[in-house]
Amino acid sequence: MKHKDIRIPVVVYDSIDELPEEIRELMEKAKHTRKNAYAPYSKFKVGAALRLSSGEIITGNNQENAAYPSGLCAERVAVYNAGANFPKVPIQAIAITAGAENHTVSKPVAPCGACRQSIAEYEQRQNSPIEIYFMGEVGQIYKVNSLKDLLPLSFDSSYL
Repeated sequence: MKHKDIRIPVVVYDSIDELPEEIRELMEKAKHTRKNAYAPYSKFKVGAALRLSSGEIITGNNQENAAYPSGLCAERVAVYNAGANFPKVPIQAIAITAGAENHTVSKPVAPCGACRQSIAEYEQRQNSPIEIYFMGEVGQIYKVNSLKDLLPLSFDSSYL
């Protein structure tokens, strides 16, 4: 028997002002689109913005439904939008921000499991990593270089 230690490399920015200019722009777009999220049940709004290799910026926000499994997270809205409208253009980076109506979210909010799997599939399809930046409403921003950093033992089509 062996033990394997899996670590997650994370870059921590203390504020949005420390981000590279193009990523700050992406995070500002994510913050803007977060305001338009449809979250009447959870009161938890999430915005995502991604930059394609062409320079195009695609946004998405969470869309809830009274039949909870029918809703969709911001990250998947943005990624699926890119896949539908720009199927051959790689995603370079995703910025994600989350906020609640009844309190201030001051720590980074990472993508949920379903979003991680969807982003992992996109990375595999485009054969290149996607930088992921995530934050709450205020405070620190975390950056990982690839979804594989967040989901190191991921399932992909190589198993099929």
